[in-house]
Amino acid sequence: MNRTLVFATVLASGLATTTLFAQTAPAAAPTAPAAAPAAAPAPEAIPAKIAIIAFEQVAGGTNEGQKLVADLRKKYESKNTDLQGRATELDSLKKQLQALPASTPDDERAKRIKDIDLKDKRLQQDAQDLQQEEQGDFQDGFGKLMQKVGPVAVKYAQEHGFTLLLNSSESQQGLPTTLWWNPATDISQAVVNAYNVTSGVAAQTPSAPTPVVHRTAPSASTTPKKQQ
Repeated sequence: MNRTLVFATVLASGLATTTLFAQTAPAAAPTAPAAAPAAAPAPEAIPAKIAIIAFEQVAGGTNEGQKLVADLRKKYESKNTDLQGRATELDSLKKQLQALPASTPDDERAKRIKDIDLKDKRLQQDAQDLQQEEQGDFQDGFGKLMQKVGPVAVKYAQEHGFTLLLNSSESQQGLPTTLWWNPATDISQAVVNAYNVTSGVAAQTPSAPTPVVHRTAPSASTTPKKQQ
């Protein structure tokens, strides 16, 4: 069992799956649909200044990213060393089995084969469990790191006059290619309005609000009961 290979597998597959750079805006409270769309700010055509970032490599290249890797390597070092020692022992047992003379009793040979098979299965299961544990720790730590690096990248792009920030990483976790853009260049609502004009379909009439019926408890009667 190669400890470096195990840890490299963690690095290759442990990138957290999160959406980091959605354009944020305060959530609006639910309201009844309007009779006509609200006037949206006119989009602005501005000179494009595009920034490129290999985001996952950037996050991993930070001091915090390097520390995360070093801390995980240290945390799992003893377990990986144990697996490597067990793998070496298993290889030795297999070589001893192959070197047995032809006169070796069948029951002795079968006993050794059974012992090797049992040790091999336990080793494979423990290695798989350890890899999953390492990956889980890495995904958690790296995901939190990307959440912190993301706003810094967007802030840098904004402060240096960029209008678009593109991710060049070959992400295994579905990070978007477009990480940020200047909202003034977003023509989404303008296209909605333009299409509504050409489609001839009227806006939906807002539904009348449902009246709220307030129920009150009947007041106690003040009329004295008739004596029997």
